[in-house]
Amino acid sequence: MALRYVLIGFMGSGKTSIGMKMSYRIRAPFLDTDSIIEKKAGRSISDIFASDGEEAFRDMETECLRDIVDKEKGRFVLATGGGMPLREENRELLHRTGIVVYLKCRPETVYKRLTGDGTRPLLKDDMSLEKISSMMEERDGVYSECADVIVDCDEKGINEILNEITSRKREEKAPKGHRLLVINGPNLNFLGIREKAVYGTQDYSFLLGMIAGKGKETGSRIEVFQSNHEGAIIDRIQDAFSDGTEGIIINPGAFTHYSYAIRDALASVENIPRIEVHISDIQAREEFRKVSVTGEVCNGSVVGHGLDGYLEAVDEILKMIDRKQTVI
Repeated sequence: MALRYVLIGFMGSGKTSIGMKMSYRIRAPFLDTDSIIEKKAGRSISDIFASDGEEAFRDMETECLRDIVDKEKGRFVLATGGGMPLREENRELLHRTGIVVYLKCRPETVYKRLTGDGTRPLLKDDMSLEKISSMMEERDGVYSECADVIVDCDEKGINEILNEITSRKREEKAPKGHRLLVINGPNLNFLGIREKAVYGTQDYSFLLGMIAGKGKETGSRIEVFQSNHEGAIIDRIQDAFSDGTEGIIINPGAFTHYSYAIRDALASVENIPRIEVHISDIQAREEFRKVSVTGEVCNGSVVGHGLDGYLEAVDEILKMIDRKQTVI
């Protein structure tokens, strides 16, 4: 995966200024979700809040983040709005985007920076230190849980903060529970659109919600990666070798039947348990679908159980991980 940093934190924590400096340092484009939303809407964030309300703006944030995940393939630095991580769906998308860095500041620091700033809709009626402290306290747990890296920014210069961020890696903040990777291949993003009689009427967002719920239920951190491109899937499997992934659940889509390249990538991460999932019963379909070259190098499969098959695969992969740890 290309090097990407995603900056989260309360308004006034320095996400934009630090993000721009970081983009210069690593020679990568700088993106800002608020700026992207304003450009697309042709209005300021304050105007969107005033005319459409906060919930409509949050929908725009999710749409913006999903577009970045789907369309931006190279390296970049991304600054997000202060409320971006509050939605569970957004937190999953943030982790798919890159290394999530929480820029943590004291309320007094934020208060000093925001005094006189009339562009913050949520503080328009009350810019007091008490209000800022209350909001930051409510959000701190969400920010911390979402972050791969937490950097305390008070009393530090920008270069010092950048050095701290770039010298630390995603694995430094150990996730709760096991870390799993779900890979979906070509056309899985078209669930609810393609061949409904075979794949059902629920869309891809519904599947993401199911998987996120399963992660919460099992205490696991589950990343979902989807691509219609063979090379991108191979790259993600190879990244799993060193990024802390403990189990892989893969639905290779049509690549199942002929991609020896994906097969070889799966075989190369033999120390990571792997389960293949198919929504339909491939053995009851066309002749070419009955062959799975990728399944040959997986440790198990769940086939023909619909979207629930993903949830069953999570349970099975967790059992495999626990057995592996017991043996070790």
